[in-house]
Amino acid sequence: MTEAVHRTRPSELDQLPDRDPQETAEWRESLDAVTRHAGPERAAQLVRRTVEHAANSGLDVPGLLQTPYVNSIPTAVEPELPGDPELESRITAWNRWNAAAMVTRGSKLGVGGHIATFASAAWLYEIGFNHFFHGKEADGSGDQLYIQGHASPGIYARAFLDGRLTEENLDNFRQEAGGKGLPSYPHPRRLPWLWEFPTVSMGLGPLSAIYQARFNRYLTNRGIKDVSASHVWAFLGDGEMDEPESTAALALAAREGLDNLTFVINCNLQRLDGPVRANFKIVQELEAQFRGAGWNVVKSLWGSAWDELFLLDVSGALVGRLREVPDAQFQTYQTRDVAYIREHFFGASAELRELAKLLTDAKISECFHTSRGGHEARKVYAAYRAALDFKGAPTVILAQTVKGYTLGGGFESKNANHQMKKLSNDEFKAMRDRLGLPIPDSAFVDGQVPYGHPGADSPEVRYLQERRAALGGPAPARRTHPLPALPEPSERAFQAVYKGSGSQDVATTMAFVRLMKDLMRDKETGRRWVPIVPDEARTFGMESLFPSAGIYSPLGQTYEPVDRDQLMYYKEAKDGQILNEGITEAGAMADFIAAASAYSTHGETMIPFYIFYSMFGWQRTGDQMWQLADQLGKGFIVGATAGRTTLTGEGLQHADGHSHLIAATNPASLNYDPAFAYEIAVIVKDGLRRMYGASPEDVFYYLTVYNEPKPQPAMPEGVEEGILKGLYRFKVSDLTDAEAPRTQLLASGTAIHWVLDAQKLLAEEWGVAADVWSATSWSELRRDALSCDAAQLKGEDRVPYVTRALEGARGPVLAVSDWMRQVPDQIAQWVPGDYTSLGTDGFGLSDTRDAARRHFGVDAQSIAVAALAQLARRGEVKPETVAEAAAKYGLA
Repeated sequence: MTEAVHRTRPSELDQLPDRDPQETAEWRESLDAVTRHAGPERAAQLVRRTVEHAANSGLDVPGLLQTPYVNSIPTAVEPELPGDPELESRITAWNRWNAAAMVTRGSKLGVGGHIATFASAAWLYEIGFNHFFHGKEADGSGDQLYIQGHASPGIYARAFLDGRLTEENLDNFRQEAGGKGLPSYPHPRRLPWLWEFPTVSMGLGPLSAIYQARFNRYLTNRGIKDVSASHVWAFLGDGEMDEPESTAALALAAREGLDNLTFVINCNLQRLDGPVRANFKIVQELEAQFRGAGWNVVKSLWGSAWDELFLLDVSGALVGRLREVPDAQFQTYQTRDVAYIREHFFGASAELRELAKLLTDAKISECFHTSRGGHEARKVYAAYRAALDFKGAPTVILAQTVKGYTLGGGFESKNANHQMKKLSNDEFKAMRDRLGLPIPDSAFVDGQVPYGHPGADSPEVRYLQERRAALGGPAPARRTHPLPALPEPSERAFQAVYKGSGSQDVATTMAFVRLMKDLMRDKETGRRWVPIVPDEARTFGMESLFPSAGIYSPLGQTYEPVDRDQLMYYKEAKDGQILNEGITEAGAMADFIAAASAYSTHGETMIPFYIFYSMFGWQRTGDQMWQLADQLGKGFIVGATAGRTTLTGEGLQHADGHSHLIAATNPASLNYDPAFAYEIAVIVKDGLRRMYGASPEDVFYYLTVYNEPKPQPAMPEGVEEGILKGLYRFKVSDLTDAEAPRTQLLASGTAIHWVLDAQKLLAEEWGVAADVWSATSWSELRRDALSCDAAQLKGEDRVPYVTRALEGARGPVLAVSDWMRQVPDQIAQWVPGDYTSLGTDGFGLSDTRDAARRHFGVDAQSIAVAALAQLARRGEVKPETVAEAAAKYGLA
């Protein structure tokens, strides 16, 4: 049977010469004989042993993607757990109690919370805090901890135990409006002294952790700061690994040898509403996925109680049964009695029935109900030690646990436990007895579960604080003390842009890149710029940076580039400045976040700018923009080739007419749509001041720039304030007739050019005076107006800037942009007088720029007709004039 399979199934080895076919046949026959006489489990074990021996002997053979469903580290070679295991056990018990108490007390107010996740993962955190996680006091960096969002109550409980939080803080869990509350999850913007990384938008934590580890290497290799001692720890749930972002960058981490990174995946076999892999095995699936990507995998599945069972498994039937039982069934075993387990697990084969006869009911109960690798301190320590000792690749630890562990039979392994927010007092008392905590019944006053604390001078608290002192201070912790302001870059780079381009046509995308190139040459701050681009650097004119700044690669350049004889050749370098991410906007954005928050993570101010097709920014990675805001990141996000009509021929999927609308929803994002190069220079200069000056603000900038070459004018005098506030008058009508009808045309970005053409048409062909305004930021105008409205409700007399700017400007206001009308309509309610807008609502399409603008009704002729229609409604031009103009321009 086996030989027939070999004969009929083609193999890639068939195309390679076999120097001794007879010897090959003998090996096959030997394997077949073992299978017949000793069974498939024995044959498989021999094959695995042979492959393992080959690898250890230095032979070039592919590794196995899956190993048996057992621990990677045998009990016999586990290192001893250092420190005081008894004290650590008591500390963990207090933290379990207070995490559950905090959520239960809050549930009376309906604010919710999650109990079961930390209950399963408590030892995964405690071993790290007591023995591995380095604080920031030694070098300002320490380790970077990505805490699983739903485990946050346990982290708060630990901070309460060591005196960083009070009972009042815990009682304000999820009650932040009063200023003393604790955010539901890791939110640096809400609790900036504790949390470094927002993680509860699942999938973003693992992605960001990989790029944080990569950015640590970038900082070291570029000589900015040696952070080679920093280690990145990402705590994840097995259900979270379903998110595509969770595994999107696994190959990058392995390819770059990021052994400064460890994933700890809490495999409690449950997601939010049920089993992660009901009919399969999530641990085995993840092992294959990570091994296939090149990671080191450490499995910590079984507690020490299982050692006796494995020693008795001489036939391999037990290991085989563990491998075949689906996760949902194993979850059922955890909740059923011993009789059920004997019948349904051990009853699967004669070998298992014989093995079960050697086991007491107590042993079976211990193994199936409580004994997991993630619940034993020594096994967790061994896994962490193995992860740090492994070099050359990142490590993932797959730790098996029970969701809701120690919370009682009503919680443990129940499908609904993620939504269960409280324990009864009787359940708490049972938990107290199980954990051995000295909390008397009298402490339950008026039905309220008490917090527990052994005392500020207790052995537990002293031990906890001593361990953290030895490891470099508290963790998690975010660095918040101010850094020196960055020196202002040379004015020369900005002055070159202020002068304009003369008769040369320059797209604003190119103007931005030229400005960045000059700023990167600055002696004081140039090396702190971090250019980030997802592959299409040449599209944005950035190839000139390749030979001068270099593309970052931890290997340098191990090949001769095909364009080495060209001036702007593709140059990779170990100290390269450019992060050229390939085709991954998510990866580029994760890079940006790491660089944007380096001022707090490592005490090093970096200035990232991330340039991309605008359509593939906020629409594709908007969740990461919120992550950036939550992490208090700073930098310049640049949506290039922006607008719905500027990309000739690209069509719907490339035509961005809405990113400014999405960006306007983010309170930390300052959004600008500059029309001219000098506006970009003013905005960037002010951005450097606001983000990196003496009083830095926790904001970032979103700029949209265009690929349409146009002459760039010199900067008029006195426009800087208007540029930054969002609006200024760029060109007054040349029509001098004081009696002529008048209108105000507002435009942003590339639309300024259509509006200027419309201004000319209105004056020369219809006798209408139109003033042209550059609206650099619709959302900043709105932000200011909303602030004024709020102030007025408090009795302050404040008038929005947009209202003041347009006050006294005669005639109706027509706003035009390459965006959908909702973008300029953000300011409608504060514009004095008549207001309307034109925009590019709907889907994009492939055509020439002129045809696309005619299609959307935003070309110069359409603008002129719309302006005439406004004036006609006011009785300032005849209605038939509108019809005449529409017919003349082919719009009727």
